[in-house]
Amino acid sequence: MNINNYPEIRPKSKLIKKIYVWVMLFVFGRAFQAASKVDPAAKEEFAKMPADFCFDMCVLPNGPHMIIGKDEKGKIRYMGWDPRGKKITLWMKIKNLDAAILMFTFQESSCVATARDRLIVDGDIPAACGILRLMNLLETLLLPKLLAKLGVKRYPRRTQLSPARKWASRILTYIRIVA
Repeated sequence: MNINNYPEIRPKSKLIKKIYVWVMLFVFGRAFQAASKVDPAAKEEFAKMPADFCFDMCVLPNGPHMIIGKDEKGKIRYMGWDPRGKKITLWMKIKNLDAAILMFTFQESSCVATARDRLIVDGDIPAACGILRLMNLLETLLLPKLLAKLGVKRYPRRTQLSPARKWASRILTYIRIVA
């Protein structure tokens, strides 16, 4: 038996999954920027972030990136997917593409993904907790209730998020994502 007689098995390319995660990160990046202008809870959460805040969520080993940061005026901007030349203060790395698919198809909430050790955080832990709270808020605003309940740990009650505020923020966020 000779080991050289057996061909090396290469994993298949997961192109469709990678494209899906890239699109979701793009939409979430634009949604972070839009919600920072529209929703009071998002404004408050971003106000707690340091002035030089720059956040990169990426999929390891070489997956897509989502970079969000504050500009010189203190406004939140979606800065694209190329981290070169940017001073990143907070990295949130999803360990692999399959873990990202679980998160972005809302089969697993970000809290459950963190508990199952699918995320690596490098940077300020309070800022990372704020980003997770913002992701939960965005999932609540952008998704129908049935899907949002899967994506967040606890769906907000009417006393926490009134229907009028939710729908106003939802509509304005959708408009700002597209425009």
